[in-house]
Amino acid sequence: MAVEQFVSKTLELLLEEREAEIEETRIWQENISLKDLQNKGVCLLKLQIGSQSTGLYGRTVVVLEPRKYLGLPSLPSNSFGPGDIVGLYDTGGCTAASQIGTGIVTRVSQTSISVAFDDSKDGQSFETGGLHNLLKLANDVTYKRMKNALNTLNGYGNGPAANLINVLFGDSTPSSHSQPNVKFFNSNLDDSQREAVSFTLSQRELAVIHGPPGTGKTTTVVEIILQAVKQGQKVLCCAPSNVAVDNLVERLARCKAKVLRLGHPARLLESIQKHSLDAILAQSDDANIIADIRKDMDKAFVGIKKMREKGERVNYKREIGELRKELKTRESAAIAQILKSADVVLSTNTGACGTGPLKYLPAEHFDWVVIDECAQALESSCWIALLRARKCILAGDYKQLPPTIKSQKAASKGLSLSLMERLIQMYGDSVVRMLTVQYRMNSAIMEWASKEMYQGRLTAHSSVERHLLKDLPGVACVEETSTPLLLIDTAGCGLSEMEVTDEQSKGNQGEVDIVELHIKALTEAGVKAKDIAVIAPYNLQVDLLRQKLSARHPELEIKSVDGFQGREKEAVVLSLVRSNRKGEVGFLTEDRRINVAVTRARRHIAVVCDTQTVQSHAFLKSLINHMTEFGEVRTAFEYIQDIVPQNYTRDSKDTKANASSGSSTSTKQKVKDQPPSRAKPQQNKSTGSSSNENTAGTEKHTKSCITSLMEEEQKKNRCAEIRAQVESFLKDSNQSELQFPSSFNSHDRLLVHQIAEELGLVHESKGEGKDRCITVARPLVSTPAEEPTHEEEAEEEEEDEEAQEEEKVPNPQREPPSQPPLDMKSLHLERMKREQQKREENAQLKKQQNILPPALAQSSKKPKSAKGKNKMKTGACGIAAAAAPDDDFDTLIKAVIKAESVCSFVKCKASVLMLGQLCLFCNRQYCLGHHIPEVHGCGDKAKSHARMRISKEGVLYAGSGKKDKSMDPNKKAYLHRKLDSKLKDMSSQRKPKQKEEDS
Repeated sequence: MAVEQFVSKTLELLLEEREAEIEETRIWQENISLKDLQNKGVCLLKLQIGSQSTGLYGRTVVVLEPRKYLGLPSLPSNSFGPGDIVGLYDTGGCTAASQIGTGIVTRVSQTSISVAFDDSKDGQSFETGGLHNLLKLANDVTYKRMKNALNTLNGYGNGPAANLINVLFGDSTPSSHSQPNVKFFNSNLDDSQREAVSFTLSQRELAVIHGPPGTGKTTTVVEIILQAVKQGQKVLCCAPSNVAVDNLVERLARCKAKVLRLGHPARLLESIQKHSLDAILAQSDDANIIADIRKDMDKAFVGIKKMREKGERVNYKREIGELRKELKTRESAAIAQILKSADVVLSTNTGACGTGPLKYLPAEHFDWVVIDECAQALESSCWIALLRARKCILAGDYKQLPPTIKSQKAASKGLSLSLMERLIQMYGDSVVRMLTVQYRMNSAIMEWASKEMYQGRLTAHSSVERHLLKDLPGVACVEETSTPLLLIDTAGCGLSEMEVTDEQSKGNQGEVDIVELHIKALTEAGVKAKDIAVIAPYNLQVDLLRQKLSARHPELEIKSVDGFQGREKEAVVLSLVRSNRKGEVGFLTEDRRINVAVTRARRHIAVVCDTQTVQSHAFLKSLINHMTEFGEVRTAFEYIQDIVPQNYTRDSKDTKANASSGSSTSTKQKVKDQPPSRAKPQQNKSTGSSSNENTAGTEKHTKSCITSLMEEEQKKNRCAEIRAQVESFLKDSNQSELQFPSSFNSHDRLLVHQIAEELGLVHESKGEGKDRCITVARPLVSTPAEEPTHEEEAEEEEEDEEAQEEEKVPNPQREPPSQPPLDMKSLHLERMKREQQKREENAQLKKQQNILPPALAQSSKKPKSAKGKNKMKTGACGIAAAAAPDDDFDTLIKAVIKAESVCSFVKCKASVLMLGQLCLFCNRQYCLGHHIPEVHGCGDKAKSHARMRISKEGVLYAGSGKKDKSMDPNKKAYLHRKLDSKLKDMSSQRKPKQKEEDS
């Protein structure tokens, strides 16, 4: 690409970007209310001055805070950052008439924002009692500097950067020279870092260091700079943000390098301000002389005011001009001397302009230019510094967030393409060295980013490969601290995103509640709040999270993805917000944004999302698949309904089974040691203890399968044995009846009933309890009075079957740990299925009875025996199942209506039309005898609901627990306003005291 074409195209795009920024500002001022501007994050309203101090070399620092008496503990989410130019206004609005002054943001926290003001306006003062608005101002200085740099590039002659310009635009190829063995200052560098340093030193014009998250990019850049200084090179080091520059200053200062930081002191961290130009100039030999000159100038200004004669004023003005000239000469010489003595000069990209302090240096002073975080900077801003040296080193990661651009049209035309990305496209790996060993993330977190973004080339260092939250001092070993990957799936849970008018702002209150519970679990396990970050892609969600969490966890950092680039935390909770039927994910489709969010975590990443929505995007789907395969998956139902307290008070006995074992949100597994893969055993990739756990689990499953097969085989053998006895009885005509021993259990007796029914024999149970036995006889021998009816037989079968169920199926409230909790609904469905089968058998039996002898038919029609059993099944289930399949629709409706009027408890026929109770947990109607949840099977749900209510509200029912006596913040604010209004009215009605007249 020719230089002229690049310059003309870039200038056009920069102008388009500038116009978009101006247009946005104009629209904001004309059409958008101040409250909407605050929602967009560019304005903060009704702030009070918390403190005011003089510092930063004569500048006034004002700390602005929200009104605490209104119960506002933190600032709303905003885009303010150190170095931003802001305007301070009174409550009249954000107009020029109401502006108090302009300053520079020095520090931003969740509870306050600090702004530095120059004392150039004759002792600027601020009202500490009033309220103020803060508005971010558009900065045209950056645009002008980039425009000047591009124009200089277009007409560049034979300066120091001539060869470099040819290489960067493809007119000549990068060259190298042989480099002797390098003696490294940092002996802990890995092989990829050493290779990057050696490669950079051997290049003549260009070297690119590609540093994925956590790979020690800054460490490598510092080593390169130290090696250059060792060779006697002068280095100009730049970065797009003040934070990145300050980070390099801190690292280089530790290595005893002579560093000089350019820039406004208000933009610098306190720890490195001693390396700033202002601080060094204040401590230089010329500082006293410069101070004396300023005093003389002040005296001359005072003299002018006192002198009334015109001639004497002219003398003072002449003296002030000479003093000003001398001051400028002295300051220029002092600054030039400080700059020349420094080995490394550091500034932002735009701070390296020719109108700043660097104008005191000759054009060929610097040998190297190092641009850190190059992928986040506009290429035009990089050219401000690149024109000053013959060699450049670019470091960064073009797989993370690009530079922020207002005009999407300009971005699509190529303005968002960084210099680093363009050179990689042009030259490929010949100028690039990638760092491949990362020192931040657990390998499970790293592998997804490595596979999706970095061609699978990343490896985790042994010191971080398996580190978990439980390895931190004072952190307990629980499920949340023993897994690096946790996916909390809200699909199908009704936690939809909030519908708001502003399309750019989305929120999800359900995900906020889940994040709160997970943060609570981590902090209760011993993880410090300052080691946790909560990240959300939308400002509205950030606001909701801060309202919920900031008061309880002041040190918890809650930010957007953009505000967290370049940072890291031990644990990260990521809320993806989007949950809708259309599958829309908005700007979550930006792959680099998700890459940044996930790779901030060191030991634990928890993603809260609706998998059904986000899986519509392929990149997000790959993240969900990775977390499902190698992490722990939970459903939001475990947090938002009756299982919430159990989720945080687990012991070794508690396990949970998922209702749908085939779904992706499978039940979580217990983790005690190194967490194995949450996939199937054959998908497990971990070794050591985790493989032993999987092996043990597999063996346990195999044993249970073998046991169940053996039980089935025994049942079949038992059935065959009883059938053989009955058939031998039929063959023996001398034997009138066959009595089975009382040692038969309920299952054996049920088999006898079934076999006798099949063969058309009379079967009767006698005795109670342990003495109960069953007798089988031929039909013709039995007398009608002694023979039980078919209904009695069916009920006996039912009783035996229920007894067998009681033996086999445990009570859900007393369930052993190895069994999943049984659902009452499933039991009802099974019972109704059995009733259907019995009705079909009854119909077949009635057909057979028509063929039986008259005596037998008469005996089968005999009414109920003395036991008093009904022909109609009792209970709601039996009534609902009373209609035969071939009955008409009206009969079915009647049966359902009748079933609804009867208690839903099994075998209970009490009416609930007048006196009944609806269960909140299973939504069924019960009589007063069975309405208690513990009686009809909802005991576990009732206990869990009670625990959840106590944990959230502190009170289960009236009179229980301690009532929260703290006043509601909204009510408190209302009372404050009412009190202020009352005081104002009283003061206006107050009459001045009349002075007593002298007598």
